[in-house]
Amino acid sequence: MNHTAIYALYPNVVTVDDGDGAMDKDGNKVEISMDAVNAWVDPTAYKAKRIAEYPPMTDYLDGVVKGDQVQIDKYIADCLAVKDKYPKATP
Repeated sequence: MNHTAIYALYPNVVTVDDGDGAMDKDGNKVEISMDAVNAWVDPTAYKAKRIAEYPPMTDYLDGVVKGDQVQIDKYIADCLAVKDKYPKATP
């Protein structure tokens, strides 16, 4: 069960248990649509993907220290390519 999707789709849910299901603050079971849960796409998933692929910041700093504009520009281009590869989700 995708707990993150359930919490995002059902704001009244305070606990989720794979066996018992989703519960509200009073311990009442909340009926959920597994189709909606399975279709949900995490709007922040792009962040972890970007972090994993960004070039190391030391590449940029090394270029600054050396005064190497080509290296600085490459770092910026590489970062922009990652941003293009993993765009922010649109609501």
